[in-house]
Amino acid sequence: MGIFELIVLSVCLAMDAFAVSICLGLNMERATHKKALVVGLYFGIFQAAMPLIGYFIASLIADQINAFAHWIAFALLAVLGIKMIIQSFKEKHQKTKTSLHPRVMLPFAIATSIDALAVGVSFAFLHVAVAPAVALIGAVTLVASIIGVKLGEKIGLRFQSKAELLGGIVLILIGIKIVLDGYGLI
Repeated sequence: MGIFELIVLSVCLAMDAFAVSICLGLNMERATHKKALVVGLYFGIFQAAMPLIGYFIASLIADQINAFAHWIAFALLAVLGIKMIIQSFKEKHQKTKTSLHPRVMLPFAIATSIDALAVGVSFAFLHVAVAPAVALIGAVTLVASIIGVKLGEKIGLRFQSKAELLGGIVLILIGIKIVLDGYGLI
């Protein structure tokens, strides 16, 4: 997986955090830079930690199933992409809590980063250099979340479903590319 694919993957993984950040920003009395940074740190740290955890879990079993690695990576990315596409069509006009207390933010951070755990599993099968990949994922999510909070304060929920739809499509396309690359077709 090259740097371009990692950047695109990072942006796609950040879409859930971006969408939740917009909701948080929408419901904040005042979305200060400090509040936006706190949200960004929660999401960025979890989004970086989950693929690392998935990578180490999968590294233990990668050698036994290496011949099927590209199909496993495709399946994981396709499922995540389909999930994001389905979510993009669901109604999302509910209010969220604006507290930045850990009891509020931790569930959000875990929920938005579960898909990154599966991506980390695919990293092990694809022999991706995990340290730069998770650093990039975390950094992109941090920035996207900060921007999301500030945008949420300004524009609201209008673009949340479009971001998830685009992210889902791109994840599926990356999965297809991995399969084609696994057979030497690209």
